[in-house]
Amino acid sequence: MSNPEPPTNDPEADDALYIGPIRVRPQQRLGKTTDRRLLEWVDPRDAERRAERTMRDSWRVLRIQSEFVAGFDAMSEVAEAVTVFGSARMKPDSPEYALGVEVGRALGEAGYAVITGGGPGAMQAANQGAHQAGAQSIGLNIELPFEQTLNPWVDLGMNFRYFFVRKTMFVKYAVGFVCLPGGLGTLDELFEALTLVQTKKVVRFPIVLVGTEFWAGLLDWMRDVLVARGMIAAGDLDLLTVVDEPEDVVAAIHATAVARPSDRPSAADGTMTR
Repeated sequence: MSNPEPPTNDPEADDALYIGPIRVRPQQRLGKTTDRRLLEWVDPRDAERRAERTMRDSWRVLRIQSEFVAGFDAMSEVAEAVTVFGSARMKPDSPEYALGVEVGRALGEAGYAVITGGGPGAMQAANQGAHQAGAQSIGLNIELPFEQTLNPWVDLGMNFRYFFVRKTMFVKYAVGFVCLPGGLGTLDELFEALTLVQTKKVVRFPIVLVGTEFWAGLLDWMRDVLVARGMIAAGDLDLLTVVDEPEDVVAAIHATAVARPSDRPSAADGTMTR
């Protein structure tokens, strides 16, 4: 099935790059991302470079703070939302992309806002489905050394300099996580969410893996190696739900989410909804 045309986008978008929230031309592109400059090692035995780093880091704290504030402000009215992860390399004509669209649509029709990393592939698919369902479609993009602009299906979007600020937004405003097939970034987010739930740093919320065949090898390894060697408890695997169908994604979110759209006060109760 062919994909419909996305909403009209800025005709200059293909030529643009975001440095944090700032949109620039390729010839203005910085050689290093903000995260890389933050994490770059400096020899403390070099007194001059150490002093320069200390001065830069003092000012950098204010930039980090401002990025948190901007994110909190932009997301302050987001109600029940589900964060969806997946490969940025997923092709629009692939079955996996079509599944991502259906997952986003199913979540949107169930009343959830959909949050993604805002980029192409699985992220675009989930945003597309949410947008077509009339739900809030949110994209939280990140500054990368290669260009990644917000996909055209995002209704509310932000561009972040710092991965750790962006990750906070993924968790803070979600009642559940959904992982479509993906690579290193998806695995990073999956295990971060799993760690937060397992260590009770967050109230338990559902973590749903979409694609039994895709995730089977990883789950087998966790069971046969991590559980078998006592690295994790057998019950830790129960924190993950594996499904294949979009309606099962919604059911899994409904089953264990701390809040869902049907719990939201209505006008009949004397409280107007958003």
